[in-house]
Amino acid sequence: PAINLGASILIPDAYVPDLSVRLSLYRRIAALEHINEHDELVAELVDRFGTLPQEVHNLIDTILIKIRCRIAHIEKLDAGPKGMSVTFRNNRFPNPEALIGLINKKSGIMQVTGDQKVVVRQTLPLSKRVNAARKLVDEIVALL
Repeated sequence: PAINLGASILIPDAYVPDLSVRLSLYRRIAALEHINEHDELVAELVDRFGTLPQEVHNLIDTILIKIRCRIAHIEKLDAGPKGMSVTFRNNRFPNPEALIGLINKKSGIMQVTGDQKVVVRQTLPLSKRVNAARKLVDEIVALL
């Protein structure tokens, strides 16, 4: 899935100065396949390098969102200052009735566009985008 949250997602040089270690960590973070692997990796990073900078939190959270997107058949997730949009793989969701129910429940905030995207209209400052995206994807996963 393609995920664009507009948040900074990186491991700062000041946090992990050694380039080869940083690249190794990027590979490990990208290889996360299960949500439960997250806690172990975060604990290791904190133990080795100290408190996680926000950019590292964003990086790990984005990978976790990506894992959940695969489960929910989400092909693309975009978030910006005015809201989010979700595109499903092949423009299909496995449980369309449940999705329509969620959209109706959130009428005025959530809608389907003509090109089959689910759009959530809400003000999303940069500091809240990652959490809002995670919550939305979790709601969609719960419909399956």
